[in-house]
Amino acid sequence: MDAFAEIPGKDELLNGYKQHPERDTLKVNSHLHTPYSFSAFERIEDIFEHAEKEEIKVLGINDFFVTDGYPEFFRLAHQYRIFPLFNIELIGLLEKEQHQQIRVNDPNNPGRTYFCGKGLRYPFALQRKNSEKLQQVRIASQQQVVEMIEKLQAWLSEKKAPFSISYDEVKNALAKELVRERHIAKMLRVKLNESYHQEKERKKFLADLYAGRESKANPMNNAALEEELRGNLLKSGGIAFVPESPEAFLPVHDIIDIIIEAGGIPCYPVLLDDKNGNFTEFESDFQTLQRRLQELNVGMVELIPGRNDVTILKKFVKYFDDAGFVILFGTEHNTPVMIPLTLTTRGNTPLDQELQQISEAGCCLVAAHQYLIAKGYPGYISRDGKINVQEKENFVSLGRAVIDKFIIR
Repeated sequence: MDAFAEIPGKDELLNGYKQHPERDTLKVNSHLHTPYSFSAFERIEDIFEHAEKEEIKVLGINDFFVTDGYPEFFRLAHQYRIFPLFNIELIGLLEKEQHQQIRVNDPNNPGRTYFCGKGLRYPFALQRKNSEKLQQVRIASQQQVVEMIEKLQAWLSEKKAPFSISYDEVKNALAKELVRERHIAKMLRVKLNESYHQEKERKKFLADLYAGRESKANPMNNAALEEELRGNLLKSGGIAFVPESPEAFLPVHDIIDIIIEAGGIPCYPVLLDDKNGNFTEFESDFQTLQRRLQELNVGMVELIPGRNDVTILKKFVKYFDDAGFVILFGTEHNTPVMIPLTLTTRGNTPLDQELQQISEAGCCLVAAHQYLIAKGYPGYISRDGKINVQEKENFVSLGRAVIDKFIIR
C-alpha cells in the first residue's frame, strides 16, 4: 500500500520545488504521544485542533511500544492538511553502559535507554521474529502495571478507601491500548475527586495514603495532584511500586533492527541538561556521545527543547549539525500538563530562526524518507543500516516538496 499515492513522482515534485525554493519556515513538532500510550490530549483530534490554531504543519505521532494510533492519525492528517510523521518510542538497554553504571537518557537508571524510530512504514508491519520481540515487551509492561494496580488496591483496602481500582477499569476508561503509570495516577485522582468533595477530608485521606506525609499539591490543579500521586505511590519507594521485568527491555541493537525492518530511521532522544545544569554521563561530553552513537550507526537525534537551557541547546545543536546529524524537536505531551505545541526552550523562550530551520529540515528529511519507502524506493537508511549522509540535503529538499504537496493539495 502506498500511503502517499496521491503525491506525484520525485522528479515532478523536485522540479516544482526548485521553481519556488524560498518559502517561510514551517512550524513543526516531531514527537507527540497520543492516548494510545499516555497524553495530555484526551483525543487524537484534539492534537490536530491545537496544531491548526498554532499553524503547525507537521506532526509526529510517537507512542510507546505501539502504532495502533497510526490509522486515525493519518486520517486526521488528511482532514486537517497537516503532514504526519509515523514514529515509535521503545525502552531498551545499553548493556555496556549498564555494567559501567553510566546513565544514558534516563537520569535514574544506568544503561536504560529511551529510543525512537522515525518515519516508519505505514501501514506498520514486522516479520514474525521482531513482531514477537515487540509483543514480549508490551506483555511485560502490562504485567508490571497489573501488579502495580493490585498492590495499590490492597493499600486502598487497608486504608478503607470508599472506592476501588482495577486494571480493566483503568484501561476501559482512560487507555486506548497500553495502561501506564500515569493512567493509574489519573484514575486515582478522578476517584479521589468523586469521593471527597471537602478539601479537608481529601487532604486527611491523602496524608493517610502517603503514610503520614501531607499532600503539597494544589487541590485545584489536577495535573499536579496526579504527579504527586504517581511520585508518592507508584515510583521507587512507593507502596505500589513494582520494578520492571528484564523482559520489558530489549538490547538497543534489537530495537534498532526492529526500527529498520519497520522502514524507519533509528533516532536517539537526547535528555541534555536538567534544570540544575546537570547531564547524564553518556551525554556530558558531546564528542564522546557522537562517537558512541556512530558506533551504533545512529545519525539522528531528537530533543525536547522545553526542558533545556537555550544556550546549552544551541551549543549542542551546532555541534551535532556540524557533525552531519539529522536533528528533530518535539514536545512529547506525555504528562497531564497541557502546554502549547509550538516549540520553545526552558522558560518558554522561543526557538530562534536557525533552530526553527534545523527543526524543519529534520522533519523534511523524515517526510522524504517516508515518501520514498512508501513508493518502494530506498530511504535515508538502508536495510543493512547504511545511512545515506551524502544525500542529506537532497532528502531535505524532497521532503519539503512532499510536505507542500500534502498540505496544499
